[in-house]
Amino acid sequence: MLHGNLSGLKPGQINALERIERRRIPADSLISPELGRFLCEQSRELRRQLGLIIDRAGIIKYVIVGDDREIMIPDLSDFGLGRSGLRGLRCIHTHLKNERLSRDDLTDLELLRLDLMAALVVDDDGLPAAVHYAHLLPPNPTGRKVAEFSVPSLHALDLDFGALLSGLDTELERSLAETVDLSDGRERAILLSVSMVSRQETDDSLDELAELARTADVVVLDRFVQRPRQFNPKYLMGIGKLKEVVIDALRQSATLLVFDQDLTPTQVRSISELTDLKVIDRSQLILDIFARRAHTLDGKVQVELAQLKYLLPRLAGKGTAFSRLAGGIGGRGPGETKLESDRRRIRDRIARLEKQLQALAKGRRQRRHKRQRADLPIVSIVGYTNAGKSTLLNALTQSAVLTENLLFATLDTATRRLRFPLEREVIITDTVGFIRKLPASLLGAFKSTLEELEDADLLLHVVDLSNPRYEEQIKAVERILEELELDRIPRRLIFNKVDLVNPAEIAPICRRFEASPVSALDRTSFAPLLTELEARFWPAENHSGIDQILSP
Repeated sequence: MLHGNLSGLKPGQINALERIERRRIPADSLISPELGRFLCEQSRELRRQLGLIIDRAGIIKYVIVGDDREIMIPDLSDFGLGRSGLRGLRCIHTHLKNERLSRDDLTDLELLRLDLMAALVVDDDGLPAAVHYAHLLPPNPTGRKVAEFSVPSLHALDLDFGALLSGLDTELERSLAETVDLSDGRERAILLSVSMVSRQETDDSLDELAELARTADVVVLDRFVQRPRQFNPKYLMGIGKLKEVVIDALRQSATLLVFDQDLTPTQVRSISELTDLKVIDRSQLILDIFARRAHTLDGKVQVELAQLKYLLPRLAGKGTAFSRLAGGIGGRGPGETKLESDRRRIRDRIARLEKQLQALAKGRRQRRHKRQRADLPIVSIVGYTNAGKSTLLNALTQSAVLTENLLFATLDTATRRLRFPLEREVIITDTVGFIRKLPASLLGAFKSTLEELEDADLLLHVVDLSNPRYEEQIKAVERILEELELDRIPRRLIFNKVDLVNPAEIAPICRRFEASPVSALDRTSFAPLLTELEARFWPAENHSGIDQILSP
């Protein structure tokens, strides 16, 4: 396939270049002497660099026409990486100014994971002179990533290309197997943070991103942090640093780049054009977790709605200005482009989901009215994800709501009854956990579910006291409650997992925050909390018999 700068070429010159595609190179040769000479002659005549992309069978996949300084390698994402991490393609191109491989040549070698990058120097007579070539190296004590070689002429090139590739594949695959289980089908991710906040805050956020990745069943290979003076509007981070990260990710056989910051649609497209690794941000990772965890119809509708709202502005393609023209004779356009058709279907689906969500909300309102008519106190459990809310609900009500040591293990609202002595009852609801930087589309979609909180007489704000970032988590939950206009409802702070904290520290911290300490794994620790609930909802009645609630 002919690719690149074809402007100004005569038909005969184009035909000569197209004939190159029909040539075959022996498997053990970098390039045949005849083809090398012809390539240099054509390059000299056109005063442009020419390049070939050749696979391991010796078949020429692309003939590339550049300018006098460089060639532009086409998109090679259709050619996957092998087990060794190499793409199975080599690039051979001409140099007109007797120069060695450039920094861009070596960067392309690493970024594209080519088998080999070679430059044929064209002499004044249009004949091949020196040959410069380079290939990737497996990890080694010197830290070198690329090996470079030069020979004075193409005829002096004594290289068994097949044997070189065989040895390189073996070494690269062996080094990868020492660090990565290639039989593991899970995604392998590199975490990236581009931030101007303090290093401590950045590290905390990356730790949380790593937990999100674990919840999504993603293997985290490495993490990178850049603290720029200003954000790059196209790539978020500096292009040089981004290339370094991508090259390192490919060396580690990563399949995914996860940014801790939300990427704009333009940034996603720009980064994706630089690499064929998948590129997602924190919001998309959270949406993926929610999609896995939603089980009820309510949850599935809300998650799909949030995903579609996130996806809509990120659809990329050609412009749609001329894709729909006026109807009628002489006014019919070419019809919808694929991009606009996708956008229209997403908008239609969003409209249907919003209507479905309204219908589901009506059913929830009816159930809430029934509870209100029963005149029972309502207590809602809120808090940061993985603070132990569902475990606490199970322990208080002796129920079996799903609990796991994962972020967002529970998405769907669970409602149970807590019975007190003298036939008194409290309704307790458990809601989805909160997190810093909760995607706006997700928060908007879950507002209907979180309407349950509006009827609460009391919010139990559960905090994982064993988490070193518990104070930041408290503030994050309070900010979200303010956004939902739920800060008017009385709240009681509950410090959970006190069994994992130094006992001498518990009392001073609880006094400082005016909180109640509990361990959701020890029901006997609930006595002060239950006594407080009983006094709050039935202040004039006898408050004995708490032990009956805590008995098995």
